[in-house]
Amino acid sequence: MKTIGLLGGMSWESTELYYRLINEQVKQKLGGLNSAKIAMVSVNFHEIEALQRQNKWQEAGAVLAEAAQKIEAAGADLLVICTNTMHKVAPQIQAAINIPLIHLADATAKKIIAKDIKRIGLLGTNFTMEQNFYKGRLSETFGLEVIVPNETDRRIIHEIIYDELCLGEVCDGSRQKFLTIMEKMTQDGAEAIIEGCTEITLLVKQQHTDCLLFDTTAIHAEAAVACALA
Repeated sequence: MKTIGLLGGMSWESTELYYRLINEQVKQKLGGLNSAKIAMVSVNFHEIEALQRQNKWQEAGAVLAEAAQKIEAAGADLLVICTNTMHKVAPQIQAAINIPLIHLADATAKKIIAKDIKRIGLLGTNFTMEQNFYKGRLSETFGLEVIVPNETDRRIIHEIIYDELCLGEVCDGSRQKFLTIMEKMTQDGAEAIIEGCTEITLLVKQQHTDCLLFDTTAIHAEAAVACALA
């Protein structure tokens, strides 16, 4: 079994979910007392979020690249960035290490294509929904048509993520706002929706909607386990 490197803390709530999912899947596949070999560095999200707000992505990338180097030095054979948004600096992180980075968007896109879906809705932070590092990868590399909410709805989603979910708060009223926005997206032609922020799955699960959801946290964890056990 290879050692999975987890670059976490963005937020710690979603990193906790990564840790549990990866270990559950290893136990399911290998049985007995088997658990995942994991090397993890968890950063202070307060510092990363401040750099996001100031548009200092290069500086944020440097912080995460240094953390990734520590993970590699601890014996990791592969790296998982436990957040969607910070895949914006994935190339900077990969350039700083010698182990492979399992890209969250790639793992998700492969699952979408396997379902023969062409038009996909994307929810996440404003950075993920508006910038090209994520949706551009989905469209240019995998040929998917990506649908995002309107500006007002994007702001609502972003605020719920940072003001509630990243603080561990799960509110029924916010779930309803998400479901309403998701319904609009399906009316705009989305065949399914990517939960493109690792915290969203804490709020909206498949049981809450008839719309097919792609839980990026679960998909990414599965891809990491598959690589570790290959």
